Amino acid sequence: MSTASHTCHTDPSDPPPRRCPDLDVRDLEQRTRLMRIITRLIALSDLGNRDIARRAGLPMQKVSDLLAGRLEQLTIDELRTLRRTIDPELTSS
Repeated sequence: MSTASHTCHTDPSDPPPRRCPDLDVRDLEQRTRLMRIITRLIALSDLGNRDIARRAGLPMQKVSDLLAGRLEQLTIDELRTLRRTIDPELTSS
């Protein structure tokens, strides 16, 4: 015999579920892929985080957010800019 109670009703005073409408699944996958590439490039780079941010024209906080995995703080364009800044193969072609 189960002692768990089944609650199928919702209280109208409950807040709606939290969502982040600007991060759909495809966008999140693309951001995650770029984040992994960029963090590897940063680890292999001779550039410091401050220098990377300066060269990319972004605040240092954006690089910190990236390294901390806070993807919601960066746009896809900012991620692409960071990758172009660090990846020598992208800038030479």
